[in-house]
Amino acid sequence: MGLLIEGVWYDRWYDTKSHGGRFVRQESAFRNRITADGTSGFPAEAGRYHLYVSYACPWAHRALIMRRLKGLDGVISVDPVHWYMGSNGWAFDADHPDRVNGANFLYENYVRAKPDYTGRVTVPTLWDTRAGTIVNNESADIVRIFNSAFNDLATYPGRDFYPADRRDAIDAVNARVYHTVNNGVYKAGFATSQAAYEEAVDALFESLDWLEERLGGQRYLVGERLTEADIRLFTTLVRFDPVYVGHFKCNLYRIADYPNLWNHTREIYQLPGVRETVRMDHIKRHYYESHASVNPSGVVPKGPVIDFDAPHDRDRFGGPGGLAATGEAG
Repeated sequence: MGLLIEGVWYDRWYDTKSHGGRFVRQESAFRNRITADGTSGFPAEAGRYHLYVSYACPWAHRALIMRRLKGLDGVISVDPVHWYMGSNGWAFDADHPDRVNGANFLYENYVRAKPDYTGRVTVPTLWDTRAGTIVNNESADIVRIFNSAFNDLATYPGRDFYPADRRDAIDAVNARVYHTVNNGVYKAGFATSQAAYEEAVDALFESLDWLEERLGGQRYLVGERLTEADIRLFTTLVRFDPVYVGHFKCNLYRIADYPNLWNHTREIYQLPGVRETVRMDHIKRHYYESHASVNPSGVVPKGPVIDFDAPHDRDRFGGPGGLAATGEAG
């Protein structure tokens, strides 16, 4: 399914036929960096950059959380798109306006940045208001840009979610989590063959078992320190029971059935600033109403009832925990 707009083809979801029923995610097209010294061509400046996000999207959610945890709210502005994705892609409306470019649809900004652009239009999208172009639309890059490039302007510059002495471990965990969990739920949910679906679900739950065991012996994914690996996992876990179990058929177990993963999810949710980034109304309505090929009726389930504010047990590992375990509590 797709739409031809002014000579550019915008696919609504994904081509699985050419991949044996398997979902294959397209690589991000804009991969520039912002640097403190400006050597990248994009210097870190307050008020220059604008972040387009969807509260429904786990990839955009990563960037929102990092922006909040670093204290960049007054440095980098943000506009959320409407929760519904129709045939024109992510949209703006009166309640969700594009305050920078006045676009009706996010694809207009992609074409504004690159007139011959033909790729997917995704969030998060980091826009340079001065140069009038997209800096980056890869969530993994944006998370790291926010972690360090704006430290001279951040409220919490000492919070380091990608510390040098943990990078190899973080990268290793991220790699498995990305392929089998973050992207794994989509591989299951958008699969159009039984074999592709079962392949994705098996890999997903093998990794959830691995993560459960890992978190049984340490507070966070790479030890006693909260890092970007925990944030990247969280945005999938917080959506898992409300959406992925039913909508994407990832129903062998719930996250609530994994004691360590469930407690880990609640600890991250309860970090100062994180719960405000979780919009379950956007999350549920986007998935259940936008994915007509998966849920043709568009009916949104009322449940499940989940208390993310319930006490967690992660303090049993001792140490400072939380944001104090990033180098600066604030």
